[in-house]
Parts: sequence; C-alpha cells; structure tokens
Amino acid sequence: MATLMQRLQQFLRSPQGQRVVQQGRRQLAKPENQARLRKLATRFQNRRR
Repeated sequence: MATLMQRLQQFLRSPQGQRVVQQGRRQLAKPENQARLRKLATRFQNRRR
C-alpha cells in the first residue's frame, strides 16, 4: 500500500496534477492573492508566540 507522500507525488506527476500546479502558480502570481497569503502567514507567526 502506497504511503500518502507517494500517492501525492504520483498525483503531482500526472497530467491532472500538473494542471493543478499550473493553476496554483497562476493564482499566486496575482498581487491580491500574494497579499492574502502574507496576511495569513503573519497570523500563523503571531499565533506561535
């Protein structure tokens, strides 16, 4: 039985996985999504303290 990481790697190598990766990269290229991600990262960093 494949581990979760092996299954994830297999998915990311598949055509469907490549489409998901490309879609994610396009979304991350947008400035509004970058700002949203920075805000979320700041919230997580503050929560750890």
